[in-house]
Amino acid sequence: HDALPISHALFRMIRYLEQQPYSAALAVIDNGSVDRTVNLVKRLGAGRVPIHLVGCAERGKGAAVRRGVLTSSARYVGYMDADLATPIETLDFIVPLLRGGYDAVIGSRHIGGATLAEPQPGSRVLGGAVFRFLAQRILPGIEDSQCGCKFFTAETARAAIRDLRVTGFAFDVELLRAVLALDVNIVEIPVVWSDQEGSTLNGMRDGIKAAADVFRLARRGASLCAG
Repeated sequence: HDALPISHALFRMIRYLEQQPYSAALAVIDNGSVDRTVNLVKRLGAGRVPIHLVGCAERGKGAAVRRGVLTSSARYVGYMDADLATPIETLDFIVPLLRGGYDAVIGSRHIGGATLAEPQPGSRVLGGAVFRFLAQRILPGIEDSQCGCKFFTAETARAAIRDLRVTGFAFDVELLRAVLALDVNIVEIPVVWSDQEGSTLNGMRDGIKAAADVFRLARRGASLCAG
């Protein structure tokens, strides 16, 4: 991918975070990038909002997020899609909830108040509905496991993420199941969401793998219950 999309996102994030009363830092996980991302981060990382470039040899979304969380020393940690399908301004709602006692704040496109500013193509809508049906068998009470906007207290994130195995797009399901098992305060909030062109998600290949991962998670959970 060209570095322009991530440069646009980083500039927007930096502008937003510079205006906030709290301190913040950005982590960009280098998960096998082949573009100009590394050089871009090095150029931007000396400003008021630090940008940490973190290497991750293991490929996949799950591996990258796990690496980012476990190398962070922040009080609150989380992740958003690099294309800002959910706008950075969503933190206006997330940070007060974390400070107010919630341990996990999950963005959702499927609860009241959510806005789909740019809907997905029909093929991805169907695939997403099937995946959501499967995920809800594992995550009772969670309406949207795949929205790329999740933030946690550091203690919750590290406790949940440390022993996770899934590295692909079903990672969010495994993570949320681990968070639910901690019996912490969790809330879903409606988000404004826009489908972005140029996603790294391959609908057929990644969709099949993610569904297989969810089936494995379900079987693993059934085995634990039986034991």
